[in-house]
Amino acid sequence: MARTKRKASGVKASKTDGPESTSLTIEEALARLQEIVEKLESGELTLDGSLLAFEEGIELSRTCGQRLSEAEQRVEVLLDGKDLGTRGPFTPDEEMD
Repeated sequence: MARTKRKASGVKASKTDGPESTSLTIEEALARLQEIVEKLESGELTLDGSLLAFEEGIELSRTCGQRLSEAEQRVEVLLDGKDLGTRGPFTPDEEMD
């Protein structure tokens, strides 16, 4: 269910369950999340503005988590069947086999 929100001072209005955050790259979502954190930490927002910013931040956080999970799954698929995970941590001084 989509909820419409009033625009609070300094906080971009958005829908919590809309496609806006899912269309952002992970870098864009993280940058927006950082903006929200800074705004919340500044103490300049009203209570309503803080709640709207918090909701947007949660949505962005979930989007980032989902993107990272998808990337991890892609890496696992690419490495599936390979014996690459048993070599131990990479060190730059190692010679290529």
